[in-house]
Amino acid sequence: MYQNIFMQITITPHETSGQRDQRNVLGKKIGDDTLTNLTKDLIKKTFLSLLEQKPLTQISVKMIVEECGINRNSFYYHYHDLPALIEEMVQEEADRIITDYPTIESAETALMAVSDFASKNKKAILHIYNSVNRSIFEQNLWKVCDYIVDSYSETLMKERSIDDFDKEIISRVIKCECFGLVISWLDKKMEVDAQRFISRLCELYHGLTDELISRCTEAPAIG
Repeated sequence: MYQNIFMQITITPHETSGQRDQRNVLGKKIGDDTLTNLTKDLIKKTFLSLLEQKPLTQISVKMIVEECGINRNSFYYHYHDLPALIEEMVQEEADRIITDYPTIESAETALMAVSDFASKNKKAILHIYNSVNRSIFEQNLWKVCDYIVDSYSETLMKERSIDDFDKEIISRVIKCECFGLVISWLDKKMEVDAQRFISRLCELYHGLTDELISRCTEAPAIG
């Protein structure tokens, strides 16, 4: 694999020693970056696989490196400790959700996007949530809620004359509702069918947010 990467950097006829040195440096950098990414991906996949099988308290760096077939120095070169690995993985998942949902057109889509953050690799997420590293998950869950609701609010309040203070109130309430629903779902070990629950909730909730916005326009905030 690495040989193919280096072969992509072609040798030009009559190149100078400076050009040759520059090519060699570029080739080494590409090789190093690729090796780094491959090693980190291997560590993450192995850790995730272990998390699907057992609680975080039963997983050690020694166990991960033995499964990966690498030494401890390789792990610690990329990560300071297991919490640092967890933080990077959870942040990447949060960023994936944000990328996958560039716009939010409905409350149901907003709630599904937030639940999507927790639903992938359920056992692994539960093991992180039920560990001393819960705060890492909660911080990134709030990051997802913050983005998703802000995006939904843009659609919801578009072309409506609403005071910024009222906008902030509505957005914060919806963010807290989204966050609280996911936390409650996790506390119940994700046993509830999230899609069915969200669909029914949206049926019952239909019109309530529009009513809030209408009240904002009818009786704007004072001061």
